[in-house]
Amino acid sequence: MVPTLTLAHGTRIPQVGFGTYKIDPADAEGAVLAALEAGYRHIDTAAMYGNEAEVGAALAASGLARDEVFVTSKLDNPYHEPDAARAAFERSMADLRLDVLDLYLIHWPMAATTDYVATWRVLVELWESGRVREIGVSNFQPDHLRAVIEATGVVPAVNQVEINPYLTQEPLRSLHRELGIVTQAWSPLARGRVLNDPAVLRIAEEVGRAPAQVVLRWHLQRGDVVFPKSTHPERIAENLAVFDFELDAAAMADLTGLNRDERSGSHPDSVELGNR
Repeated sequence: MVPTLTLAHGTRIPQVGFGTYKIDPADAEGAVLAALEAGYRHIDTAAMYGNEAEVGAALAASGLARDEVFVTSKLDNPYHEPDAARAAFERSMADLRLDVLDLYLIHWPMAATTDYVATWRVLVELWESGRVREIGVSNFQPDHLRAVIEATGVVPAVNQVEINPYLTQEPLRSLHRELGIVTQAWSPLARGRVLNDPAVLRIAEEVGRAPAQVVLRWHLQRGDVVFPKSTHPERIAENLAVFDFELDAAAMADLTGLNRDERSGSHPDSVELGNR
């Protein structure tokens, strides 16, 4: 059974989800169906990924009741202007074949070129309308978080940011705890780079688990929400099989100690329109 965390407005979110970043649309429906069959009940997608329609098809084909699956999507960068954001949300809902979305995020703040506070006001509007159960952000820095909270009084339910043993993001995670924001970790395996680290390999051997399972378990024990991605059914299942073992304090400290403040993906300050 996948544990859940409680978001800002009472919605329960499964702590492990299935990520769809860079899954080709031709493979996405099959991959999401395989994930749902393996027991995942949390799907993370985004307009930017180009596979919302295939995710929607998989949800429809799964036979699962709507309230059995938690679905997240995100606003794409070109559509921050309020009317554009509203229209983009409706396109996502049509592609996903949903009447109500569980979680909707601003994908990137693009603070140098957009009014992300105005964009956040649109998400607040969508939440107040009942079309979205929870709203949040992705790739927001501390000043971005404080700005949207100060302007609206509405705290993002989550901030989805890059986190892995090479980029532990301790100051940001501490702020999340202070503000009541759930931390979601994208690139939880550092795009595979951390899996060959000697410390990870040693701990994996000690506990008799795959390196990916060890790293995912580290995230879970820290309280992160993670959504590993794969198109291979055996790996999809393996990534979910992380609830029948624990890492001891020494192993947790060793993995946290791998921090290099080293990113696998883009820095939030570098992502603007035309440069993502």
